[in-house]
Amino acid sequence: MKNVSSVLTLVNLAILILLLNQVRPVEANNGLPVLRGRALEIVDAQGKVRASIQVVPQGPARRPDGVPTEWGDKVFPEAVVLRLIRPDGRPSVKIATTEQGSGLDLGGGIDPTYVTLSAEDGETSLALINKDGRRQVIKP
Repeated sequence: MKNVSSVLTLVNLAILILLLNQVRPVEANNGLPVLRGRALEIVDAQGKVRASIQVVPQGPARRPDGVPTEWGDKVFPEAVVLRLIRPDGRPSVKIATTEQGSGLDLGGGIDPTYVTLSAEDGETSLALINKDGRRQVIKP
């Protein structure tokens, strides 16, 4: 019995030596230079999406929950959209770009307060909407 335990101890020691020779330090500089994916979401401690970047396919305008918007049957082009989202789930900052142009929306804390800056199809504009719904559009 003493010989068997001695042999097992030597075998375990040999395996340990082999495994220790296989261990290599972790190197952070071997990572891929690009993070690739179809979308990126940042969530808070409760799991709610607070920021997102995504490619939105061409189609009718829809809210993030899939509900159609007030634009009806208008078809929008494919867009890349960055959204920064308030704790209540409403996007406060939205930056979007399409083949036709780009836009920036900044939402206020009280609906429907927001600012829209857009450059589309060779035209630029700045739209200001107050909490009472009064709208002012500035075009050059």
